[in-house]
Amino acid sequence: MTQFARPTLRVGVVGAGRVGSVLGAALRQAGHEIVAVSAVSAESLERAETLLPGVPVRDVDQVVASADVVLLTVPDDAIGPLVSGLAAQGAWEGGRLAIHTSGFRGLDVLQPVLDAGGDAVVLHPVMTFTGSAEDVGRITGAPIAVTASMGADLVADALALDLGGEPFRLADEDRALYHAALSHAANHLTTIVAQAAQLLREIGVDASDLLLRPLLDAALENALQRGDRALTGPIARGDVGTIAAHLDALAGRPEDIVSAYRALALATTQRTAARHAMPAESVQPMLDLLAPKEKP
Repeated sequence: MTQFARPTLRVGVVGAGRVGSVLGAALRQAGHEIVAVSAVSAESLERAETLLPGVPVRDVDQVVASADVVLLTVPDDAIGPLVSGLAAQGAWEGGRLAIHTSGFRGLDVLQPVLDAGGDAVVLHPVMTFTGSAEDVGRITGAPIAVTASMGADLVADALALDLGGEPFRLADEDRALYHAALSHAANHLTTIVAQAAQLLREIGVDASDLLLRPLLDAALENALQRGDRALTGPIARGDVGTIAAHLDALAGRPEDIVSAYRALALATTQRTAARHAMPAESVQPMLDLLAPKEKP
């Protein structure tokens, strides 16, 4: 049976940050040619040297000029001005495929590329990046949200697969809610865990990971499998006195911890009460206890 080789693309990476350097390394591993990379800070230069050894470091306009596919891995707010600035220089003329990796920004910021006869794609891997070589392996099997301009959907899916991920389609109009959901889950979890570890250190528990890891591993797995039905603890039991004691113990602690605990406990009560999953007689006392306090 005849085997057809996948085409090798000439890829330029604009921004050797935590994401760009890793995705560039993954595409290189898949057989594509990384022709140039831009890097300014000492950290990005080090990442480029480590993850993309031998790839020349060039100015942004030179990276674009040397590539058929341009990977734009710069901060979200910089994508639009960067693309427009390059368009003013005629950098997109001749038709290129431009890709950005923002979870929030859509195809609109790549409109100058389309106006110049090119194609536009958004690839957003659903994972966190540290900028280390280990990230290249972590992409394997990760979902990758794909949004593509007309006619670019197949190459977008192929590139997501080349990265090692599992592509799924995301409409531009759904992007803000999609990104809010992911940020709420991942970023706020980081804050909550850090706050819990801070409270444990106050009572002399420095190795907080020994307590939190098994608890959080089980809670996450249960929540992913069962959603709200996985909830245990004082709110599910309707233990108003216990929550009141928690608030008393937190009094005088950093405001970010106090406000986060109160807000999340209130949200948990509201969701649990809506499912009729806590004692009915405890609902209103719990809501009253957790209601936002008016500032004097």
